[in-house]
Amino acid sequence: MMLLALAVAPGLAICLLMFVIDKYDPEPVGLLLKSFLLGMLCVALPLVFQLLASMYGFRETNDSLFDTALFAYGIVGLSEELAKFLVLRFYAYPKSAFNEPLDGIVYAVMIGMGFATLENIAYVGQYGFGTGVARMFLSVPAHATFAILMGYYVGLAKFVPAERDMLLLKGLLIAVFFHGSFDFFLFSGNNILALGAAVFTLIIAARLSYRATRKDMMLSKKLFHRHFDKEATGPSPMDGEEDDLL
Repeated sequence: MMLLALAVAPGLAICLLMFVIDKYDPEPVGLLLKSFLLGMLCVALPLVFQLLASMYGFRETNDSLFDTALFAYGIVGLSEELAKFLVLRFYAYPKSAFNEPLDGIVYAVMIGMGFATLENIAYVGQYGFGTGVARMFLSVPAHATFAILMGYYVGLAKFVPAERDMLLLKGLLIAVFFHGSFDFFLFSGNNILALGAAVFTLIIAARLSYRATRKDMMLSKKLFHRHFDKEATGPSPMDGEEDDLL
């Protein structure tokens, strides 16, 4: 029971943080829960993809850095982020409740934490307490940063329709890049230098994620106050200028 709690707690804590951050126009709890559960279910896609890749000789430990990079970026990073992206794009994105750019981050994190939580349960169940502690500070926060970066661009895509396809692709690719980079360093060797490089990658992703979340939170606050200003005073001179804020 303690191992299960250790595996589940980090993802739930990050979900709770997202719930607190989305305070001006909070998302329906039911949609958030479904996004989390779909994030767990979408683990099946990369699992199948990675099993097929292993049949053709692709694996975590390879003889060359090129093969390691191919596995980290092209197999693990791509399959896992694509699975989460598909849930975000085809489940959360069309919902009417997805009505501001911050929602892209919120739903992406819920999906990502569902994915990371199920993955964490499997790893902690197999490798024990030490792995759970390490993943609490590395892998689960890493999944959160990948989700935030993807969600930021998916949120923009819904409200900048002229650039929708480019922004959707950018969201997917930036998540794949940071996920692949993080895993590449971890796969490169069991030494302090490789671990330090992975942590440095996580720090960069976390810093970018903080900036993206802060920007969308500020926009959410502006849209919230604008809504009530319009109700009180009628249309404002800022109507129709939402794109300038993005």
